[in-house]
Amino acid sequence: MSLTNATPLQVAQAARLGSRKLAVLSTEERNATLTAIHAALAEGKEEVLAANAKDLDAANKAAEGGTLSASLVKRLDLGKAGKYEDMLQGILDVRDLPDPINQTTAKTLLDDNLILSRITCPIGVLLIIFEARPEVIANISALAIKSGNAAILKGGRESSNSFAAIASIISRSLATTAVPSDCLQLVQTHDVIADLLKQDTYIDLCIPRGGNKLVRYVKDSTSIPVLGHADGICSTYLCADYPAEKATKIILDAKTSYPAGCNALEQLVVEERALSTTLPIVAEALLQRGVSLRCDNTALLALKGKLDPHSAALLQESGPQDFDTEFLDYILAIKTVASVHEAIAHINAHGSHHTDAILTLDDVTAKTFLAAVDSSSVYWNTSTRMADGQRYGFGTEVGISTNKIHSRGPVGLDGLTIYKWVLVGDAQVSAEYGAGGRLWKHERLPVGDGDGMCRDEEEREVLRKFRTGRK
Repeated sequence: MSLTNATPLQVAQAARLGSRKLAVLSTEERNATLTAIHAALAEGKEEVLAANAKDLDAANKAAEGGTLSASLVKRLDLGKAGKYEDMLQGILDVRDLPDPINQTTAKTLLDDNLILSRITCPIGVLLIIFEARPEVIANISALAIKSGNAAILKGGRESSNSFAAIASIISRSLATTAVPSDCLQLVQTHDVIADLLKQDTYIDLCIPRGGNKLVRYVKDSTSIPVLGHADGICSTYLCADYPAEKATKIILDAKTSYPAGCNALEQLVVEERALSTTLPIVAEALLQRGVSLRCDNTALLALKGKLDPHSAALLQESGPQDFDTEFLDYILAIKTVASVHEAIAHINAHGSHHTDAILTLDDVTAKTFLAAVDSSSVYWNTSTRMADGQRYGFGTEVGISTNKIHSRGPVGLDGLTIYKWVLVGDAQVSAEYGAGGRLWKHERLPVGDGDGMCRDEEEREVLRKFRTGRK
């Protein structure tokens, strides 16, 4: 990894050249690099946490002065609740996943000795712009190397010390591997985002990791394809038939386990029949945890008089804006609906298409919800906090995508690959086919496990020679 103050054009050009070299490294070489990065970051933990402490001190002062949000401060802390260890484990998890590139995903016999294959390959050069979250450097580095992509990283000033420490350690470890250092670059120059977003000749995909303001800015400022989500307005629909004990467990996790997460619960949509039965139990538990409930008029009337007087002080009447807000705090909006269809309509209109859940024992109701809610992840009887690349088995993730092309939901290795079409023939030409000519066979062929572009030893030797510069 290069810590660079080069111009955006120079950074992008260097990353493009590095990506070409990285794309043809073997699985073993890329995995060995991840092992080296993991070992170096494990050994350098104290160095990183010392740098992170400086960032936290400055961030807390900024939060006290009102210039930085409390949610960003929470995301910044690398020493909290095993976060550093999770970051390290994510690198190993990615290393141990199957190689996502050079895999044949479809094969067609067009004619005798004329075979068309669809083969996975890296996207190329990724630009990742992120706020807080210093662990993103390790996450992206692992995913980029494993998937054969170069990555340019630009972090926020609030995490500059943490970024520099992690990048320095990764840079030292890369010097012992086959991966070119220009494949991973941390841009330190201030105010370069606008110029980086103009480098569409060299950068293939932009991934913003931050708040709504950052994501909107990126989407409005570039012709580079953008993968990501602007908001995490996640909802859970509570049906009257679902047991209160289970509902309380799930909703407490979704709202209070990490309120600053983009997969935290922001809206509780409640079936009318649950207002006098399940909701008071759930609401009392939320209030005991310090969650402020912003209720529509129907839910507010149902809860008043049924709750502990001290807890009831946190009950508030909702305003229209509360159902379009990502709170990232101990605040939850509550909306009353008469049916699953009304719940679906509300979520599709006011959610951010990130992650939404239903709590019910009824199969038909659940399947209706899962089919009709237009979100990247939809759940039945579990917490929205499950929306995470590591929990999905991706090792780690570059972020959550609410896009409807290429990748959706938590984006791991597969989301950082694309494919190419490879056609292998024996002197056939297009003029031979058509009226009065040869007929296409278009026969689908089976694709075996690990069936890739370089299965044969002869092909592997060609790539080995290419990598080492031998003819």
